[in-house]
Amino acid sequence: MVRVKKAVHALKNRRTILKAAKGFRFRRSKTERAANDALMHAGAYAFAHRRDKKGDFRRLWNVKINAALRPLGLTYSKFIGAAKKKGVALDRKSLAFLAENKIETFKKIVESVNK
Repeated sequence: MVRVKKAVHALKNRRTILKAAKGFRFRRSKTERAANDALMHAGAYAFAHRRDKKGDFRRLWNVKINAALRPLGLTYSKFIGAAKKKGVALDRKSLAFLAENKIETFKKIVESVNK
């Protein structure tokens, strides 16, 4: 059998791995094996945390809505329950935006839900 040397492809692979690991600290940015291991872990964390980010933002929106509702004499859970019964079609993201930036519009929505 003829032996195939992998010189060109090995160098290309090494170059792409080290380029991707640029900015990592210590040995993880300099040696191929440590860089490859670090990239595998980084990819796994990125995949998992893309899903976690959605929950993080939902929790943030809930806090913003609750903070805007407290001065109006309501809690988040009571408001959301009443909004669902009234059939308010606004999602938490847009409610949080209104609560933070357009407080008058948010107050009108709260009043319409409370009636």
